[in-house]
Amino acid sequence: MNLSNISRAAWRPALLGGLGLAALGASAAFAQDTAAPAAEAAATTMDKGDTAWMMLSTILVLFMVLPGLALFYGGLVRAKNMLSVLMQCTMITAVVIVIWVVYGYSFAFGGGTGAYWGGLGKLFLSGVTAESEAATFSDGVVIPEFVFICFQMTFACITPALIIGAFAERIKFSAVILFVVLWVTFVYFPIAHMVWDANGLLFGWGALDFAGGTVVHINAGIAALVGSIMIGKRAGYGKDNMAPHSMTLTMVGASILWVGWFGFNAGSNLEANGGAALAMINTFTATAGAIIAWVVIEGLARGKASMLGAASGVVAGLVAVTPAAGLIGPVGAIVLGAIASAVCYYFVAVVKIKAGYDDSLDVFGIHGIGGIVGAIGTGVFTSSSLGGIGYAEGVSMGGQVWIQILAVLVTVVWCGIGSAILYKIVDLIVGLRPTEEAERQGLDLTSHGEVAYHS
Repeated sequence: MNLSNISRAAWRPALLGGLGLAALGASAAFAQDTAAPAAEAAATTMDKGDTAWMMLSTILVLFMVLPGLALFYGGLVRAKNMLSVLMQCTMITAVVIVIWVVYGYSFAFGGGTGAYWGGLGKLFLSGVTAESEAATFSDGVVIPEFVFICFQMTFACITPALIIGAFAERIKFSAVILFVVLWVTFVYFPIAHMVWDANGLLFGWGALDFAGGTVVHINAGIAALVGSIMIGKRAGYGKDNMAPHSMTLTMVGASILWVGWFGFNAGSNLEANGGAALAMINTFTATAGAIIAWVVIEGLARGKASMLGAASGVVAGLVAVTPAAGLIGPVGAIVLGAIASAVCYYFVAVVKIKAGYDDSLDVFGIHGIGGIVGAIGTGVFTSSSLGGIGYAEGVSMGGQVWIQILAVLVTVVWCGIGSAILYKIVDLIVGLRPTEEAERQGLDLTSHGEVAYHS
């Protein structure tokens, strides 16, 4: 595929989709080509360096979920619910891995021409072998399709795991698992296809999402908001002490998330080259800008800067830069991270309180809002005049921003309506909430028969 005349911002998603993942069939083509030397020169190579980088990136994204997200969320809940969060993260990861192999990869990247799903061509990873190839950004350079499958699988795992923070401490374990099975099937896989597959609806519009602003963070944030409202507030909310039981564990988890996020962002480049390096430095700078902004704002507003605020700034910056990581400059990333952090702080400290919903661990306030700011901000900071890599030919800043807004709206509506329906279905089948007595006793003991700490 000749990509030399197409902006990197425009062509990245195509390589993640059907155009980039078809098996190349090089040997058959060579047999039909009478010019053998020319055919040999055009042969693809399975690049060992890129393959190794993508394998490492995949492991880093898994590291974000287990133990990163699990410890980050676990420290934020009360001690009596610590293990329930760890168990939910663990089981979600296992269930989604199996679903991804059976039909998830096919639904997202199965090679179908539909705008909303990838079809059935890759069910049970049909046709994928150790020799199957997935294109990267450079003509003739490929990685194993199994590596790409695993990389995208970890994204599918972490996204529903993010949602559970919104209704932590007050949901049945069976309800979590059933909801996740339905949600990845009817919400996550279609959105992933729409954004990252060459035939997808939002890709066709030219929407930019380098590593998952819409697919992961807005998707998870909207599902979290809907869930927190439909499930209701925690027993004793506003009356009982619901402070985090271990900010130490939360800080450890946040730090692991930051480390793992380099696989998330720089790995989304699919090659170990300058594009990955750009995503890498932006993952540093946006996060630093967001931490500083959150701490300064909190210090001015409350008189004291908290460790919880700093950890929240870490995540806000990482979320905001995700859709823009390989598309904007390092200084623009600092500004984007700071802006997103300020907006997220306002939603966490003001909007949530005034609206009265109980988003336990601020999933919507940070992932949902941070994702929206990042997605729209990508349309601004991709501008070459602001240090970004520039737009596709014929696209202006205003035009790109409008495309980004439309992509955000589609994600919000699809996820919001779909999630509401799925929560209701789960409630009818198994029920969403445990009894108030079980909730007050703690989900560790009542759902899993064990406790995190022994006095």
